[in-house]
Amino acid sequence: MPWRRVLVMCTVHTGNYWNYPNCCGSLDRKHVIITCPINSGSNYWDYKGTNSIVLLALVDPEYRLLIIDVGTYGKDSDDGIFENSILSKLIQDGKLKFPAPKSLTLNSEPLPHVIVVDEAFPLKPFLM
Repeated sequence: MPWRRVLVMCTVHTGNYWNYPNCCGSLDRKHVIITCPINSGSNYWDYKGTNSIVLLALVDPEYRLLIIDVGTYGKDSDDGIFENSILSKLIQDGKLKFPAPKSLTLNSEPLPHVIVVDEAFPLKPFLM
């Protein structure tokens, strides 16, 4: 299924389930604890004092995975994790395009489609 169609379907579901129109999904990261590889230095050492890799996931309103990116070093900052992710590269390269802005009411200005994130992510026109 074409990516734009997936995003449009996701925005419809998010509007229906969570009353949040123009939302293309939710993005978050999770540190997954690992046994540190030999001679890896402090690359995997995270802020919690454990060795980890990071799972970055974009999910739809029913918590189904749309895009995942696994393997970033635990030491990397949250904004750095996103900036170096597959999702960020697809958006920057123009390979992943959001649906056109859409009005929420009959007489309102069109609003862009966004991905919901927490405060650890960088502020971007498509991240809220």
